[in-house]
Amino acid sequence: MVSPKEETLIYNIKISSVGPGLVTGEHVTHDPTNMDLAMKLHYLKTVYYFRSQAIDGLTTMDLKEAIFTWLNQFYPTCGRFRRAESGQAYIKCNDCGARFIEALCGKSLDEWMEMMVEEEEVSIERLLVPKQVIGPELHFSPLFLLQLTKFRCGGISVGLSWAHVLGDAFSAADFMNAWSQAMRAQNPAQPLKQVQTPTKPKTHPSPSTLFEAPLSVKWVGPVGDNWMTPNDYKMEAFSFNLTAKQLNHLQSKVSGQVGANPIPVFESICALIWKSVAKIRNGPEPKVVTICKNDSHGRREKGVLGNGQVISIVKAEFSVTEAKPEELVEMVVHRAVDEWSKIDEAMEKEKGLSDIIVYGANLTFVDLEGADVYGLEFNGQKPIYVGYDVDGIGKEGVVLVIPGPKNATKVVTLIMPESEVLELKSELKREFSIA
Repeated sequence: MVSPKEETLIYNIKISSVGPGLVTGEHVTHDPTNMDLAMKLHYLKTVYYFRSQAIDGLTTMDLKEAIFTWLNQFYPTCGRFRRAESGQAYIKCNDCGARFIEALCGKSLDEWMEMMVEEEEVSIERLLVPKQVIGPELHFSPLFLLQLTKFRCGGISVGLSWAHVLGDAFSAADFMNAWSQAMRAQNPAQPLKQVQTPTKPKTHPSPSTLFEAPLSVKWVGPVGDNWMTPNDYKMEAFSFNLTAKQLNHLQSKVSGQVGANPIPVFESICALIWKSVAKIRNGPEPKVVTICKNDSHGRREKGVLGNGQVISIVKAEFSVTEAKPEELVEMVVHRAVDEWSKIDEAMEKEKGLSDIIVYGANLTFVDLEGADVYGLEFNGQKPIYVGYDVDGIGKEGVVLVIPGPKNATKVVTLIMPESEVLELKSELKREFSIA
């Protein structure tokens, strides 16, 4: 149901489909990895904001024509899920396409950005991204959706809703940036390589008899074919920017070094937010947190979409509220335990049929450093701002640390239980010296 407020902001919505310009062929399928299936209940939301110069001389049809070329390289993203006899999900690459939504906004881009910084309007960005859940009819559910919104001033936003089962945020950024190459009449540097046409059912190696359940996930199923995280709580998203001055202040709060190296910014942010959440949370402290970072173990292959991010847990054996920030930073830097293999083994053990969540199973920190967030461009113009959000998370909450529009800045987005947001905002303003 669209609220009257939403109707006045976003209107004249048109929906069409886009897909590969070439026919993929018959009987082509793609088998998601165990880690892909582990992330199937999560959905990544990205919004790119452009000034009017980015689309000067370009029509919507110009953008669509480039999409047809772009998706030739990424045709599994335009398929639909099916289930094998074993029940395991796979993608049938049948070129069913993705949804392309066009909309108008009654505000100028500057007015919209001003609205976003107002406390009561921080979730307004979700109007610029299509809503998405895969299922309950897998045959008909697109795996990603695009929304092109034109502002009154001539600026635009491009909203991506991306099923995490296709790949992590780093894959999604590479995927979107390839659109720019298609706009320049270039093919993406590397074709997609993970598609396969199996001739017999997959066989699974026997999992270890010493299997140990990962601490970084939570079992939530069964959800069947409706890939939606079941919950009875309401989450709220809010963001704040950290300038170079504030980052310097942050480093001074967590003084000293970790080994021979200066204390990393991301780990410092993790420590202060971890401590802040512990202070305001009504109930047990979050003693275990999950850390998600870019692949550092060679799991990610160039030109291949997939979930290759490192997923680690950090466990505190002492009071987080009473700990010094540098103690928490030391733990995040040196005592993070990689659970990628454990998650892979857990999914393998249940033949990919488990319904689990990673984001929000514990308080989760996601480092997007290394993602080419500002790589999508039109007419040589990069976005002035890029916003990130995640749907389908658990009630422990998620913190996204995103490169800002300038190299010296960071954007921190938190998706937390609504009941905690007001008090947490106040605590974070104090900790990060935010006016």
